[in-house]
Amino acid sequence: MSSARPRIRRSAPAGRRARLAVTGPAALLAAALTACSGGSSGSAEAGGDGKAADTSVSVNLTGRAAAPGGPVKVTLARGKLKAVSVKAGEGALAGRISADGRTWTSDRVAAPGTAYTVEATDADGGSDSAAFTTAEAEKVNKLSLAPGKNTTVGIAQPLSVVFDHPVKDKAAVEKALKVSTSNDTEGSWGWLQDYSGKDRVDWRPEEYWKPGTKVTLDARLNGVDTGADGGWFVRDYTTTFTVGAAQIVKVDLDGHRLALHRNGEQVLDVPMSAGTPGGEKASWRGTAVVMSKEGTINMRSETVGLGDAYDKMVDYSMRLTWSGMYAHAAPWNAGVFGQANRSSGCVGMSDADAASLYGQVRVGDPFEMTGAEAKGTVAEGNGYGAWNLSWADWQAKSALK
Repeated sequence: MSSARPRIRRSAPAGRRARLAVTGPAALLAAALTACSGGSSGSAEAGGDGKAADTSVSVNLTGRAAAPGGPVKVTLARGKLKAVSVKAGEGALAGRISADGRTWTSDRVAAPGTAYTVEATDADGGSDSAAFTTAEAEKVNKLSLAPGKNTTVGIAQPLSVVFDHPVKDKAAVEKALKVSTSNDTEGSWGWLQDYSGKDRVDWRPEEYWKPGTKVTLDARLNGVDTGADGGWFVRDYTTTFTVGAAQIVKVDLDGHRLALHRNGEQVLDVPMSAGTPGGEKASWRGTAVVMSKEGTINMRSETVGLGDAYDKMVDYSMRLTWSGMYAHAAPWNAGVFGQANRSSGCVGMSDADAASLYGQVRVGDPFEMTGAEAKGTVAEGNGYGAWNLSWADWQAKSALK
């Protein structure tokens, strides 16, 4: 089989449409573009020999099992491309024509298991089409996003992405995660291990969010390969949220007090009892973030490695860490509120005080916990502990730094 590209004469009948032809293994897929109007011979471009310029194109992907993960490239043998369209179902790949007009390259990569159609037009009006399908992904990676779409969150809420499978090519994934804000807030992604043991990447600003900031994550992951153990992404993801009022809960472990500040003013100050110091029942210090408001839940000590110490229904529960630290109502400790830390690690208050706090805080509000009576600082993967790292240390966790 000859590998020479077909040549089309400009005198071809108007409306003639040539089919794409494979010109050889190296050339992949080729198309002959026909001039839409009948023409005379002898153009300068053709060298005056009565033949039109070679207007065949090559597409770098072909067949029904083309390799995904790279951009689609359409190259014109001679002349200049006018327009190229690469469609997949109802979607399309955007792209750019090179400065010399010879090559079109898609901005995004071809995704696995996807059928594409290519339409190309040259500057002289010639056109043709091609089709190819990429190979199916042997393994698919998925993710979960926080916060949820169209929510209002506190000033410490990070964007958080947890992956189902390991991510080896972290840089490729991070490049596909586009964050935009209503006020050009600067921030950084940081890779960490989630408390579940899975790979996770969070995005946080240098300081707490400004109230009213609108945030959008556009995760353009379709077609990104995360590595042999992780597999491919086969879809995009998006989430949006708005930052609410500036609320900070300050917990003084040594003074046994909890205070809620809103927009710089203290609006609540209550006595509390935190974790018993000197062992695993002690509370964490540092900044934790309200992960969820769970209302009345059953708390059992064996789920957090404390044997059979307790099994209770607990009201006004606000989760602070994955390891089981909450703020909640603890009427059984009423005798030590404001005096001593005697809980199994949580921040406990009276029913009335817990109800008041529960009604005012929102997911994403920070709990800033200080004091010596703690067992350590909240780790970045144990809930949303990224605020316990300096800005420089957090930026160093980016795969692109």
